[in-house]
Amino acid sequence: MVKMGYNEADTRAKLIDPKLHSIGWKEDLIRRETTAGAVEIINGKTKRKSGKADYLLCLPTTKGQNPLPVAVIEAKKEDEFAGFGIDQAKEYAKYLNVPYVFSTNGHSFVSYDAFNKRFSDELPLDQFPTPDILKSHYETGKGLSLEDEIAKPLLVPYKGGQSERRYYQDAAIRATFEKIASKQEKWNRVLLSLATGSGKTRIASQILYKLAETGQLKKALFVCDRNELRKQGFGRMFAVFGDNADFVENKDPKKNARIIVSTYQALGIDEEGDESFFLEHFPKNYFSHIIIDECHRSAWNKWSIVLKNNPDAVQIGLTATPRQISGGSADERGQDEEISRNNIEYFGEPVYEYPYHKGWEDGYLAACEIVKRHPDIDDRLLSGQEIVNMGARDAKTGNLLTIHDTREAYGKKNYERDLILPDRVKAMCEDLMSMFEETGGLKQKTIIFCVNDKHAGDVANTLNNLYVERELPECEKFAFKCTQKGISAGTLGESQEVLIANMRGSQNSHFIATTVDLLTTGVDIPCVQNIVFFNYVNSPIQFYQMVGRGTRIDEGFNKYMFRIYDYTNVTRLFGEDFISNPRSAPSKPSMKSTGEKRKIAKVQGYEVEIKDEGTFILMRDDETGKEKPVTVEEYKEQLAASLVDQAKDIDLLREMWINPEDRKHLISALPGGNQGAYLLRELLELDDCDLFDLFAEIGFGVPAKTRDERVEAFDYKNKVWLMSLPSDSSEVIKALADQFRENGIEELESKDVFNIPSVKVAGGIRALGKIGVKVSTLISDVKERLLAA
Repeated sequence: MVKMGYNEADTRAKLIDPKLHSIGWKEDLIRRETTAGAVEIINGKTKRKSGKADYLLCLPTTKGQNPLPVAVIEAKKEDEFAGFGIDQAKEYAKYLNVPYVFSTNGHSFVSYDAFNKRFSDELPLDQFPTPDILKSHYETGKGLSLEDEIAKPLLVPYKGGQSERRYYQDAAIRATFEKIASKQEKWNRVLLSLATGSGKTRIASQILYKLAETGQLKKALFVCDRNELRKQGFGRMFAVFGDNADFVENKDPKKNARIIVSTYQALGIDEEGDESFFLEHFPKNYFSHIIIDECHRSAWNKWSIVLKNNPDAVQIGLTATPRQISGGSADERGQDEEISRNNIEYFGEPVYEYPYHKGWEDGYLAACEIVKRHPDIDDRLLSGQEIVNMGARDAKTGNLLTIHDTREAYGKKNYERDLILPDRVKAMCEDLMSMFEETGGLKQKTIIFCVNDKHAGDVANTLNNLYVERELPECEKFAFKCTQKGISAGTLGESQEVLIANMRGSQNSHFIATTVDLLTTGVDIPCVQNIVFFNYVNSPIQFYQMVGRGTRIDEGFNKYMFRIYDYTNVTRLFGEDFISNPRSAPSKPSMKSTGEKRKIAKVQGYEVEIKDEGTFILMRDDETGKEKPVTVEEYKEQLAASLVDQAKDIDLLREMWINPEDRKHLISALPGGNQGAYLLRELLELDDCDLFDLFAEIGFGVPAKTRDERVEAFDYKNKVWLMSLPSDSSEVIKALADQFRENGIEELESKDVFNIPSVKVAGGIRALGKIGVKVSTLISDVKERLLAA
């Protein structure tokens, strides 16, 4: 008889771990980093699937210190080639921020060294490097010594313990301290780029905590440009530092605090560039550490004194969109940097990046569906004569306009800015309401980005009118305008804070916020289900910040995905680099150069049709590593090709699906992984099917069966077999099969499956002992029978 090789778990436990232990990699140096896990919706209930676990090796530390990860191991089954998982492990290592990668089958291994970019030959596991060897290589590669005082923060435990951070947050924090300890060029300027919603302020607070614990932090400043960001930042800092953290307001510098949280404005740096308050209370190099939130847009121009006056401070920039400035003359670039500085030139390349698509794949950020719509009038140029003939009026006075009052022509980017088109606004609002009615109802938390304050008000009014026309229960502030100008003018009698708080918390009002850029950044509203673009956007930076309002998961609100309704083709900006073109410093135009201003025209009477341009899924582009919208059909084609490449036929797919390890590797190799498959299943309205059936239909043309159909078929197809078993054993098997109906294939593999009441009542694991077959074998048999054709 041919001996079967160990599966992955047994290979790890019986071959890999003993060998590692024997050369010094004791259990306390081996960490399993896990991700949140994908969210699956079954029978209307959400369930977190177990996250991917990575096998990390950490350097030895003394008692009370934090383990320092330096390597990731991809364990393969005993009968697979040792280097089979090396490329996949390289991708894991990138986001785990470890330089060494190993793939092993328990007998031999292949390694990859990120410092020299080289792979090793296949070597026997006896030659695996010891902790001392990896430590020496790590220190040399990073250009630091773990014995130096400046490197000590790398080894400080987390405030609140390891559970207080996610794996990528730990990776970002370590990358920050590695650059500081290396003393390389710009060692005291660090840039971190992480997707909106990934917890940048949590990272900031733990960085400062670790610095404080080593005595390296004297005075720190967490600075931002918006009150909402200040509020969020202070909340996190206070949770870590208590009364040692305070925020600046009312020209009180709060100099007794060790951690100061402030907006630039609160530091007394006004719009005219008056720096006297700041310089009086915070002399040169007052701060040892400065963290700049949303650094892609702040800290420069009139606020640059904060950084210039603290040149010796460690300056850490946080952003989801690190700005670069490209092109133009040296003079133009110099002028532009006075306005919006090139992050890359100032800080250097980001020491760590965590993009949206990775957060989605890991289960930390909400999945994104893109619905593209298009108003047909945007394909036209409207001449000045045409709108005059249509009865165009001055938008402010209502007076009829002549040809001399209008532009020669108006295109889509003039709409709502120079030419107000109520018919277009109404058609787009009606279409959006119809979309909502098809996807769960009108009361969905939504942000609509508009052209300007007037447009935002018109959209909100139109939506409210459409709501009333439907004769639905009264809803105060179904839609509301939330713009800087509107807030300043006291719109709706509510402050910005109250409007946002009501949108976050109310389940009976404040469903749709119409805005221009007030809600672009710095506002955390996790329950937002839809991001809508009624405006034309050209900047990838601005676009990503807008989209970021929807990426947060809100488990309390049962929100795990969001939709982008794109009426202006802005989603073309996904995957674009965050590059700005140089622009000269603004100057006041003279009346001579501008001539008489054109009037803003308003015209009605156009028939506007909204065209359906398809539904898209946001996926990772393998070539660029960035997000890319693909149509549902394109994704299905990619998925089908990948399935056939791995499984060959439906029988092999079934065989792989029954084995948890094979299933895990199959899914991880598919485009979009678990999350992509779950999103596609929802879009195809196959939520009542196991993923096996989704894959069977897409990859092999086998019609999908629901979980209910499979359980019912199990009962009648296996009637003879079930009747041949002891009655209580038969009842337990039926109860186990019924768990597939409730929670899918993984429920049968749970160690707690025999504690489920229906299984226990039927007789539990004890009743299965009468059959004379190993429980694990019996469970596999049940799964195979459930998935039978």
